[in-house]
Amino acid sequence: MTDQPGTVDVLVIGGGPVGLATALYAARRGLVPLVLEPRRGVIDKACGEGLMPGGLQALLDLGVDAPGHDLRGIRYLAGGRGAEADFSAGLGRGIRRTTLHAALLDAVARAGVDVQALAATGMTQDDAGVTVLTEMSGAPGPTFRAPWVVAADGLHSPTRRFLGLDRGAPSGPAPLRTTKRYGLRQHYRCTPWGDHVEVHWSAHGEAYVTPVADDLVGVAVLSRRRQSAQDHLEGFPELRDRLADAPVMTSLRGAGPFHQRTTRRVSGRVLLAGDASGYVDALTGEGISLGMAHARAAVAAIALAKPQSYERSWRAATRRYALLTRSLVQVSRPAWGRRLVVPAAAALPAVFRVAVNELARPAP
Repeated sequence: MTDQPGTVDVLVIGGGPVGLATALYAARRGLVPLVLEPRRGVIDKACGEGLMPGGLQALLDLGVDAPGHDLRGIRYLAGGRGAEADFSAGLGRGIRRTTLHAALLDAVARAGVDVQALAATGMTQDDAGVTVLTEMSGAPGPTFRAPWVVAADGLHSPTRRFLGLDRGAPSGPAPLRTTKRYGLRQHYRCTPWGDHVEVHWSAHGEAYVTPVADDLVGVAVLSRRRQSAQDHLEGFPELRDRLADAPVMTSLRGAGPFHQRTTRRVSGRVLLAGDASGYVDALTGEGISLGMAHARAAVAAIALAKPQSYERSWRAATRRYALLTRSLVQVSRPAWGRRLVVPAAAALPAVFRVAVNELARPAP
């Protein structure tokens, strides 16, 4: 017995950008989605906030045109040296995470999608559908039944864990083991000094500088070290000096550890999308764009009633990102490798440009 009114074709767990995009793709297919998200309203999150051209185009195709700051490409910087690559597929856009989420919430409201402030706490499934238990503020909520579920509930997905789809840490010699990395993000009130995402490299991490408005710059620091934002900035003296007089406009937010591995992305009638489906590292900044591709592929598989086809689509969408990210993570793990990244990109501009534009083009 369920408590839900009406018919639901796709139950979406998680109301972040990927979950909301999933609901929009489902509605466009003539399916009836229902989104479960316990947090109300606009949700902030530690995020690099830069959309490459492929991700921006996917957003525009859904009718979502969130304001931000145009991005022409990527610039790597370290020790006074730099390498720059422009996007060949058009402009990207830096978009404040809260601005993006608000625009997607407006879009699902216009599409008539129901978003309920509930947390999914468990599920059972059979050949015909999935039954999902919920709660609200610690009290039992309604029970829902739908033919399909898409879980887009984030990096540390409770659904992935509940279904037993987490994969343990990889084995192997110490140099190949995954090193946990974490992220911090804050915004500074200042005029952007460029129209590229700047990636500043230090011995211990990277700082991503993304203009998100005409008077606002986001700085996200990724590192193996867990320390204060100011201590991190000391490792990037050029960036520290640029921001010295800029007021801090947002509270500090963190995320991580980033590397999350899954055994598979489909369990019966439940599909994982976005960060919930597995995550390598935030180093190449493709989280939102990749999640949009997952959302589109998951709904396409559901519309065909062929959930296993999503595994193939997921791998196709993720392959380029995972290969480039893993390669860069491995190369930059030792200190000597990190010192070579920017000089190598500067010495081989054509290779750097190809790598950037592989990530920038739309996912298949």
